[in-house]
Parts: sequence; structure tokens; C-alpha cells
Amino acid sequence: MTDFAAAQTAQADRYSERAKDWRHGAVVYQVLVDRFAPSANLAGKRHLYPAPKTLRAWSEDPKAGTYVASHQLWSHEIDFWGGDLQSTTRKIDHVKQLGADVLYLNPIHAGYTNHKYDSLDFEAVSPEFGTRADVAALAQALHQRGMKLVLDGVFNHMGRQSEKFKSASADAKSPWRDWFYFGPQYPSGSRDWAGAANLPELNLENPAVREHIWAGRDSVVRKYLREGVDGWRLDVAYDIGPQYLSELTQAAHSEKPDSLVVGEIWNYPRGWMPALDGIMNFNFREITLQALDGRITPATATRMLERVVQDTGIEPLLKCWLVLDNHDLPRLPNVLPHEAQRRLAQVLQFTLPGAPNVYYGSELGMQGGGDPEMRAPMRWDDVHDAHPELQWMKSLIALHQTERALKVGDWRAIDAEGLLAFERHTDRVGDSVFVVVNPTSKPVTGGLLLRNAGLMNGWPLVDVLGPKQAPAVIFSGMTSMTLPPYSWRVLKAEIAPKGGYTPYKRMP
Repeated sequence: MTDFAAAQTAQADRYSERAKDWRHGAVVYQVLVDRFAPSANLAGKRHLYPAPKTLRAWSEDPKAGTYVASHQLWSHEIDFWGGDLQSTTRKIDHVKQLGADVLYLNPIHAGYTNHKYDSLDFEAVSPEFGTRADVAALAQALHQRGMKLVLDGVFNHMGRQSEKFKSASADAKSPWRDWFYFGPQYPSGSRDWAGAANLPELNLENPAVREHIWAGRDSVVRKYLREGVDGWRLDVAYDIGPQYLSELTQAAHSEKPDSLVVGEIWNYPRGWMPALDGIMNFNFREITLQALDGRITPATATRMLERVVQDTGIEPLLKCWLVLDNHDLPRLPNVLPHEAQRRLAQVLQFTLPGAPNVYYGSELGMQGGGDPEMRAPMRWDDVHDAHPELQWMKSLIALHQTERALKVGDWRAIDAEGLLAFERHTDRVGDSVFVVVNPTSKPVTGGLLLRNAGLMNGWPLVDVLGPKQAPAVIFSGMTSMTLPPYSWRVLKAEIAPKGGYTPYKRMP
């Protein structure tokens, strides 16, 4: 084998290995169990929502409530819609038909609130949602469809209503006393996450706490993985810190080598991997939004993206979740009311390096402002083939799943005047996808330098995500195009023979 052939084989092997890892470029569908699908047994569950909890009609939208001093939380935190794990399981074919690879559930641990970020017991499933057997059944149903299940781990804090905390706060000699922080310096008497009195922080410096959550053979992290779960999304991972995140990730991999541990990190991505497999990439979201509202120029956005890829590395980024909206953020239509801006942002979400995270209802264009409005129940009455947002989302997911370079390819900036542009590429020139967007309110005409030596002179690039336009033709690595305001082009080289001839016939 020649040196050239050996290098080509090694390069091909690298992308083949990436493609074998389900975590690279996976499409993740996020669900709040209480709000995703109505329970078939609501009448039999009403006793699980005693006052001051309220069980709402599925047609109602969540609204900000009042402070419930007796429970040190807000009334909208204890408004419920009655969804459960069994009803979620009945709707996973919808998620499969969208083209998603992963179902990610917001917390299902026993908790007093609807959001369950106030865990009472990490080992128990909240009774409104079901049981651990229901979790295992959901995982099995997903696996039968070639999909994965990721749970939300809330391991920085627990809920004030938990038996461990109540014992610890009432008795200085309690076996759980050292699981939390107490003292007169804390307004509520205990150290609470972000000042929320209902969320006392765990003392992770206590080895017994770490043993319970991740270090032990029968720890929370490891047992759920053993029972069929495929990964963890870690709430407020930035508060847990790199050292403990690294220990947790290693424990998860010891139990299931290909498990995913992704952290809620709002910081710059560099430095958080390999303590985690990936992070929730809010940085890419912020670059996208700032380019769309004119705070940064398209060329600056391209340079910023290039710097992130250089600093972080492509393989960790491929495991990071690409987020535009979720349970903590206003929904995309509320952030970007202009449809063209919204669609451009979604094009970037599905073409930048990473794993696109689709918040339930995004495929229907659901709206919702700040907490709790973005957590409305799923609008199943809008799920039909004629829904334009649904068809648009399916086209984005199909593009991402079909194009090898978008799932596992490298990233390369395209020099372009007035445009945000990049290439996703592998070892094969026919895989390359060229993404060019105009995030501004004015039309832009610009020349582009495509630094791909395999692109053949005089041969076209054609659109693979509508609307179809006249092909862009390559001349000595250069092309030019005009893009209307808030528009995009997603292009590939046309390598098929014309009249029996193609200059790509001997290109890898």
C-alpha cells in the first residue's frame, strides 16, 4: 500500500469509527413527562395530587402563580397535567417518526413539584409518573426501535421535603446531617441552590453522598444504567465541578462503556470534556442569536464558531447537545417571532457540529414565554401531516440523518464577505455539505473560498434543503451567490455523471 493509500484508509477509518458511536450527532427529543402525553388512568391517579397541588385540564396553559410560603415554592410548581411514563411510552412512535435517535426525560425522580428538580429520593420514580419498572419498559420499547433513553440527574441538590433533609435539619445527630450544609450564615438555615429555599444543596465532599449517587456499585447512576437507561443529562453540572463530574462520568462508563453523560453547562465549552462526554452547547445558541439580531457580523460569527471548534475539538462537540429552546428558555417563536429568522436558526442547529436537541412541541411551532409558559402540555390536536412546522422539522431531521458529514464530519470555515458560511466534511468529497446563511435584514452578494481540493472546476453545487435555486458553480475553488435577508443555502457537489462523464470518477 502506498503512503497516500494508507493515509486515505486511516482517514476513512476515523469517520467510520465515529459513525459507530451513537452519541455523535444524535437527534435528541426532550420531554417533560407531566406535560407530554395525557394519562390513560387519570381518574385512578387523582389522589396523587392532594392540595395544595392542582390537577389542570390538558387544554389549559401554565401561568405564573403565587408564592406558597408553607412549602417555600411557587404555586405553578405544583400545577400538574397528569402525564406519566406509560402515556409517554404510547407516544414514542411519534418521536421515532420524526427521526429522533434519543428520548431525553426531564427528572422523573420522586419529587414534590411537577418539575422534580426537588428530588425526595433519587432511587424512586415519582408515583405520578410510575415506577422503575415503567422506566425499564420505556427503555425496552425505545431499544426495540433502535433508540436510546437519557434521564435527567439532579445530583447537586435535593428537595426540602425529602426525608433525608427533614431528618438532617431536625436533628444534629441525624445520619444525614453531613449530607447537607447548615449554619446561621444561610437565610433558610441551609445552603440552597441559587437561593431557592426548596432546593438544599448536597455536600458532595462527603464520600457517603458520592457513594450513593455514583461511586458505589449499586449507586443511582449505575443501577439505572444497568436497568436499561443509556445515559444521563446532569442538571446544573457547572455547580458539581470538573473533578466530581469526571468521577461520575467514569462510573457511568464502567457500568456501560457507551453511555452518555452530558452536562448543563452555560459556560464556554473548552475544558469541560473529558470530565463530561459533552455539554449542552448554549454557546452556539448565543452566537446564532447574536448574528441574527445584528450584535455580531456574519464574518465574526464564523470566526467565533471556528475558534470554538479549534479550542474544544470536533469529537467532543459532536456529543454536545445543540439547544435553541428547552424547559428553562422561552420557546423559539417567542425569541424569534420572524419565521425566516426562526428557520435560519434551525438550519444552523441541524448543520453545526453536535447533537440537535428538539424540545417537545418544537415540531409544531409551540409558543411559550418565560417559566412556566414554555412548559405547556403537548398539542396533540396539531399533529397532522399538513402541519407546515411538522413537515419542516422532519425535513431538517432527515437532512441531518441522511448526510454523513452532518452527523460525524469535521468543520471548516468558509471565507465569505457578509455571510456566515462553513463546510462539514469527511474523507469523501461527495459527503461534503456547504452551509451558507445570511442572518441579516438586507440581501448580500458575496464571493466564497471553498477550501476543498476535491471540488472540480466548472462543476455545480446543488441545494439539498429547499428552496431549490440555480446551482452554484466552482471556479478554481471560488464561487459567488446572492442571498436574500434571513435565508440560507445548504449545498453539495453534484458528482453524478452527465452524459456518462464526471470528473469525480477517481475521487474518494
